[in-house]
Amino acid sequence: MTLARNLRGVGGALPQILTLAVVLAANWAVFPDFFDLRLQDGRLFGSLVDVLNRGAPVAILSIGMTLVIATRGVDLSVGAVMAIAGAVAATLAADGQPIFLVIGAALAAGLACGLWNGFLVAVLDIQPIIATLILMVTGRGIAQLVTEGQIVTFTDPALAAVAASSAFGLPMPVVIAVALALVAALLVRATALGLMIEAIGVNRLASAYAGVDARGVLMAAYATSGVAAAVAGLVVTADIRGADANNAGLWLELDAILAVVIGGTSLFGGRFSILLSLVGALVIQALNTGILLSGYPPEMNLIVKAVVITVILVLQSPAVRRLATFLKRSDAP
Repeated sequence: MTLARNLRGVGGALPQILTLAVVLAANWAVFPDFFDLRLQDGRLFGSLVDVLNRGAPVAILSIGMTLVIATRGVDLSVGAVMAIAGAVAATLAADGQPIFLVIGAALAAGLACGLWNGFLVAVLDIQPIIATLILMVTGRGIAQLVTEGQIVTFTDPALAAVAASSAFGLPMPVVIAVALALVAALLVRATALGLMIEAIGVNRLASAYAGVDARGVLMAAYATSGVAAAVAGLVVTADIRGADANNAGLWLELDAILAVVIGGTSLFGGRFSILLSLVGALVIQALNTGILLSGYPPEMNLIVKAVVITVILVLQSPAVRRLATFLKRSDAP
């Protein structure tokens, strides 16, 4: 039974893996050195490693976004939370505060933002798209208040190491993304938490009648999304060694949602996969890299992403699912 379940799981991941393979192959077609790797000072370098490194912030965002979408919600504020966390971290680092206080304060800011979203959704029953839109709009204003409207730069090597250092031959952002994804996947699949999240996504009221603490689980999902956004904000801030409240994480909420949807998580709740969301993040970054390598203007990224998400939403729509069910029954003997 376990072997059969594992085989079904591999089969379910086949579309995402094939999509990633096709996009990577297209990149190799326009840039034959795409898969070339070299080891220097104990760290791998190459276009493929760049895809992993540049895709790490979206991959980290997608971890929390997966849990939120699995509850039939959405978090539009993750980009703004990245800006807030980055502003807090850069300001404290520029003031010479110790690294544990810098990182702790940034993560606490992300947690507070996530709990605020969770309170609006779980306790006040506000629609998730509206509840998180509030913080999406006000978040950058909060970040600008923290930085006093300036681009804050810092020279703290400890904070810069979050993006500039490496482990196991890979850039640190990649290691952080993989580690967080494995911990989250283990937590939701080795415990009943994943089942409760899926139950809330299918029917929140019924899950509450069945004894699930729906409010608590929803709060935890949005809090996780806030903390993940703060980690992504730390990575971006460490990478540029500064905080730009206007541009940090701008439009990355769209990339995070797209990564989750490509990973097979249903926008109607009840089905999710954190590890496949990471594959979705890699597909997006590989698309971005391929467009740049092929010489097309960067603005093409937005058009391509819009086309991809439209196709996926159409395939997941109730009308298409009813059509597939009808065709399946018609073919039955």
